[in-house]
Amino acid sequence: MADTQTPPHQISSPYKNRNTSYQRRTLKQLPNAIIIGVAKGGTRALIDMLSLHSGVEAAQGEVHFFDWEENYVMGFPWYVSRMPYISPGQLTVERTPGYFTSTLVPGRIHQMNPDIKLLLIVREPAERVLSEYTHRFHSKLVEHKDTKPILDYLLKDGEINVDYIAIKRSLYYLHIQNWLKYFSPDRIHIVDGDELIRNPWQEMKQVERFLELEPQIDASFFYFNQTKGFYCLKNHGQEQCLKKNKGRPHPYVAPAILQKLHRYFHEPNKSFFQLVGRTFNWT
Repeated sequence: MADTQTPPHQISSPYKNRNTSYQRRTLKQLPNAIIIGVAKGGTRALIDMLSLHSGVEAAQGEVHFFDWEENYVMGFPWYVSRMPYISPGQLTVERTPGYFTSTLVPGRIHQMNPDIKLLLIVREPAERVLSEYTHRFHSKLVEHKDTKPILDYLLKDGEINVDYIAIKRSLYYLHIQNWLKYFSPDRIHIVDGDELIRNPWQEMKQVERFLELEPQIDASFFYFNQTKGFYCLKNHGQEQCLKKNKGRPHPYVAPAILQKLHRYFHEPNKSFFQLVGRTFNWT
């Protein structure tokens, strides 16, 4: 399908005349904001935390409309059907981490809505590489597929393997350039994924301001889980932590190799900082 789709009108719910708080959510609409990535940067934690706000409803799972052709050819009616029902005044948010590294997605989203608000969560690039390896390693174990030690991916002839897809995904400056061709920096809010782990309510205050939401999410929504070693959520009195496949320990990598990886990312990180107009506390 050519990239000339026309977004549809809102879809109304058949439950609009029933008098319960859930069923008063009567409309589905295109998203007001999209979490575009980065993969293994904390997108799931971000959308779970954002969903604590009464003014937000989030689509379930990863929608993959703009980056998977088999979904994109279904058109905007299919996309809207994947959105949650909302009440008047609520924001619709979807999350698909794969959007950030796709060259097609920025233009497609801009065509849908040039004024949409975009959320990008990033982590220290080397740490993100290890997270991606860990995720895929355990996925292969579950699928009974062969696995390789991390050094088989990280190194090639003793040097950093620049062709390793996880390393390419951590070259944030390359990908953000594509988005800045279509969106001004004020339409993209960058969340510090490392800080979201340490001080989640402080990062969420900035997200609320960006989305023009009234302040709601504060320290009372979080508790520190000593077993997991990070903050979990308190939602209407219910404790909620990320699934067990999140927050897994990373494989051991010798300090000398980690240092080499950090050196590799040093210049790309500086380019990213210049493009987005801020710095991060990355080694």
